[in-house]
Amino acid sequence: MDAFFASVEQASKPSLRGKAVVVGGLGPRGVVATASYEARVFGVHSAMPMGQARRLAPNAAYLVPRFTLYRAISEQVMALLRELSPLVEPLSLDEAFVDLDAGGVAWDEESARRAGERLRADIRAVTGLTGSVGLAASKMLAKIASEQAKPDGLVLIEPGTERALLGPMPVRTLPGVGPATGDHLRRAGISTVEDLAEAGEDELVRLLGKAHGHALHAMALARDERPVVAEREAKSVSVEDTYDVDIHDRLRVGLEVQRLADRCVGRLRGAGLSGRTIVLKVRRYDFSTLTRSETLRGPTDDPAVIREAAARLLDSVDTTGGVRLLGVGVSGLADYTQEDLFAQAMPAPAAEEPRAPAVEVVVERPEPVVRQWRAGQDVRHAEYGHGWVQGSGLGRVTVRFETPQSPPGRVRTFSVGEPALASADPLPLVLDPSRPPACPAPADGGRPAPPLALAEEPGDQASSEPASLPKSRSGTVGGEATSRP
Repeated sequence: MDAFFASVEQASKPSLRGKAVVVGGLGPRGVVATASYEARVFGVHSAMPMGQARRLAPNAAYLVPRFTLYRAISEQVMALLRELSPLVEPLSLDEAFVDLDAGGVAWDEESARRAGERLRADIRAVTGLTGSVGLAASKMLAKIASEQAKPDGLVLIEPGTERALLGPMPVRTLPGVGPATGDHLRRAGISTVEDLAEAGEDELVRLLGKAHGHALHAMALARDERPVVAEREAKSVSVEDTYDVDIHDRLRVGLEVQRLADRCVGRLRGAGLSGRTIVLKVRRYDFSTLTRSETLRGPTDDPAVIREAAARLLDSVDTTGGVRLLGVGVSGLADYTQEDLFAQAMPAPAAEEPRAPAVEVVVERPEPVVRQWRAGQDVRHAEYGHGWVQGSGLGRVTVRFETPQSPPGRVRTFSVGEPALASADPLPLVLDPSRPPACPAPADGGRPAPPLALAEEPGDQASSEPASLPKSRSGTVGGEATSRP
């Protein structure tokens, strides 16, 4: 998909269409998840610190991600891919490989091109968004073709032309060649894919090691025997948070770990999984990252067991200087639980103590909680209908009232405690023709449009490197790099 998160936001918010949009963490330590093509003109790109992006494009719209909506649209796209072939290998929310041979929809270059064009049209009709398609005889080449096709295009690499196409490309084009490997090769006088091929396998093994050297030499010769693997079994489920300000209070660190453990259990149970190994991740003030793990006697999804194990792991970590990131994960996954593990989290029964005399307890009334409004968040007003938060601060929140099907809407400002304003679910980008259309947000009154019910997708997908099998004709859709929430 093309600039997926940003494109969803532009389609959802008519006032942002054709404008620079940046999606990501908005705090001081946030990073860019996706930037629209209008924002990329200013040099903004994925994985860039958000502070740097704001300096490059100060007038862009900066929005928090809405992953529930992105997942729902991603599943619509994946369903279209599965209509082409039973072999669909998702790489992320916005990218997948498809084996067209297995689907019987392509037997030569022309039929493959027709399948790709039909897919692009279907994606636009179903989601209202654009995707780019790369077609080739292997996964590596299909991925490269999809990058060349962006945005909103299709590129087919004809068999027999692969070496000529790859030769002048920089080595960073190949999968597995990052900045460090690229610099190492450049110092050895290897800058292009053709240089890699001419260097020979022995020289690359000497420079990069046996596994990496063999793999890169094969790719430089346009050889990629990896099959499209339909099922990607999750290896772990984890959650983590990065904090805008380092946490120094040990008590708060412990409470955050407990909260993350509960979120991790929610994902486990949502995926119908359990796990044996509890993992704690701590990134300290100096960016040093520590990982601690504990393996239980059997798999569990019990929150008390996982909280207790995470707390024990935290006891072995020095957090004196401050903590900037915490994470809790579970690996060694299974689809059942070990019931006798539940007792691990139960405190030992204590001897009954004598009952103390009754005393008067004075409970202080807590301060009212001030609602937090985040830029890009869906809201609904009792009078003005559906809208989204354009910004907030100094006790006020600014909302633009519009829907995906309406013209650009009006802006209104309220106090942050406005009783008629509430969080809302996202609206569909494309109306379902089988349902009556939702009313657009009224400009000066009326009932709000009904929300779109979206199911949160539980669990994490973990990638695994498939074994080598005979190559098949493959396609890839998408290719936008994004950071994980």
